[in-house]
Amino acid sequence: MTAALPLCHRRTGCRLCGAEQLSLVLKLEPTPPANAFVPASELGHDQPRFPLDVFFCEDCKHVQLLDVVDPRHLFENYVYVSGTSPLFVKHFEAYAADLAERFKPQPDALAFDIGSNDGTLLKAFKELGFKVLGIDPAIEIARRATQSGIETIAGFFTPEKAADIRAQHGPAAIITANNVFAHIDDLGRVADGIRALLSDTGVFAFEVSYLKDVVQKTLFDTIYHEHLDYHSVIPLIGFLKRHGLELIEALPVDSHGGSLRGIAQLAGGPWPVGDSVAHAVVEEKSMGLDKAETFRRFASDIDAKKQRLNALLRQFKAEGKRIAGFGAPAKATTLMYHFGIGPDLVDFIIDDSPLKQGLYSPGMHIPVLPGSAIQEKKPDILVVLAWNFATPIIAKNQAFRAAGGRFVIPLPEVEVV
Repeated sequence: MTAALPLCHRRTGCRLCGAEQLSLVLKLEPTPPANAFVPASELGHDQPRFPLDVFFCEDCKHVQLLDVVDPRHLFENYVYVSGTSPLFVKHFEAYAADLAERFKPQPDALAFDIGSNDGTLLKAFKELGFKVLGIDPAIEIARRATQSGIETIAGFFTPEKAADIRAQHGPAAIITANNVFAHIDDLGRVADGIRALLSDTGVFAFEVSYLKDVVQKTLFDTIYHEHLDYHSVIPLIGFLKRHGLELIEALPVDSHGGSLRGIAQLAGGPWPVGDSVAHAVVEEKSMGLDKAETFRRFASDIDAKKQRLNALLRQFKAEGKRIAGFGAPAKATTLMYHFGIGPDLVDFIIDDSPLKQGLYSPGMHIPVLPGSAIQEKKPDILVVLAWNFATPIIAKNQAFRAAGGRFVIPLPEVEVV
């Protein structure tokens, strides 16, 4: 019988290269798991908080958390689903079409998605004629995806699972892992599983929050326990090579405030390496992403933004304004804890996901309500916690704005609309 994992442990050594020469470059306020929303029945219980300490590998230049929360605790009862965001649905439709057009796999080829969530991306592949299969540890979300027609395995992806899938379904022409390639502690085993499942001419495509954008735009709130890794191209090239894969594209995309779309093939595969890889390496070096001091300056920038936003909200509160949050993404947990934005400032949070409505925010236990609460409770200020969707959120709530309400966008720069 496998021994139970501790709820949180600190690993030794870099996750990508194994080196032990690591420097602490950023220390954020400890938080509960970012998606650990609770029902009213659990409000009397304190939720454990875990460190958010960011380390830099002096060897391969990778940036990462070393404190690892048990992934079963984070993901088995996950509440985020991609399909609630029309922007993400369109993004995934375009993403699937782009991969299909560029790499032209055979009709009825297998598209496999790691961390497939509610099957939004796989649905796009299915509509293009692919066979589709997903895997996701969120038990209920995986069940619902299967019921909707997107077969989804409930569990974590491993080399053993990859062998079983290949035996049953054949090799995969396209493997994707979107906003999950930063979530995995034993990333080497996942890469080995990808190598085992991928066809000789297949491609592995992944999207992750890009460290370049995190630093340029001070997107520190993308740092939370689900995100163990803050990826850049320089360390990824070596990591993939050590696991029999070759990075052939490193493309910037707009999602989550700035992401990286990496595309890889089996080492020695048929696809040429695009110019985007070399360009990314040059740009990362020019920004100093291969130096620990860059991230120490980043910590100073975060503190400056904290002071501006906190002062602004406290001024509104002193004027008698009622403040609510808009959006309850995982990043809001980091933002609110590190910036000291608690129930003394924010009365409630609006979120469009029925899976979060009626629950209370992680640790701070601020109620999460549907959009109708704007009209019912009439806040004066909406802090856009889902700041990467600020434009559509503001457009959708013009009645609030017309009635004199104001939006506060906390990042990348503090802005009042």
